[in-house]
Amino acid sequence: MPTLYHFFGNKEGLLDAVIERGFDLYMARKTAAEPSGDPIQDIRDGWDAHVAFGIENPGFYTLMYGKIRPGYSPAAQERPSAALRALTGAAADQNRLVVDPDQAAAHILVTNIGVTLRQIVLAKADPKLSTAVREGAIAAITGTGSGTPAYSRRTEIHRVLEHAAANPEVLGTAETQLLQQWLTELARENDDT
Repeated sequence: MPTLYHFFGNKEGLLDAVIERGFDLYMARKTAAEPSGDPIQDIRDGWDAHVAFGIENPGFYTLMYGKIRPGYSPAAQERPSAALRALTGAAADQNRLVVDPDQAAAHILVTNIGVTLRQIVLAKADPKLSTAVREGAIAAITGTGSGTPAYSRRTEIHRVLEHAAANPEVLGTAETQLLQQWLTELARENDDT
């Protein structure tokens, strides 16, 4: 009688199939969520969904993100990474990042994985930690953190842009878009000086 591995080539093939199934379940949950239209808010929502998936599925999650081999990344891991890069790309298009969109995506992903693995290891959800790290990571990529050293003019412009984009009801949609246009021009002028 053949072993279970026989159907997948070997043990690694079986593990890869399990990992792919985990990513299928994860992406089904993520794609079912309605986008907010605000890429930074969608990053927040994606972060929370990521943590929830890990806590609810620790076996899958530790295979998906905790199985470390130098130079190896499961092919299925590219799907959620591409979705995150699309969000950071959209945020960059709106001039809301102070770092490259790929670096922003990497920053969010590694902190999100770390927070999730910590909660799995402790077998206890820690929403305060997750929220604090999430907001710190978002502040780092948007330049909106109050602890950011040596504020530059560009950092202040990004802070106002982020606040306006996150709260369009304060000024109204048209006024928020106009403010974003003006501040984007000021940021470009600052880059040229």
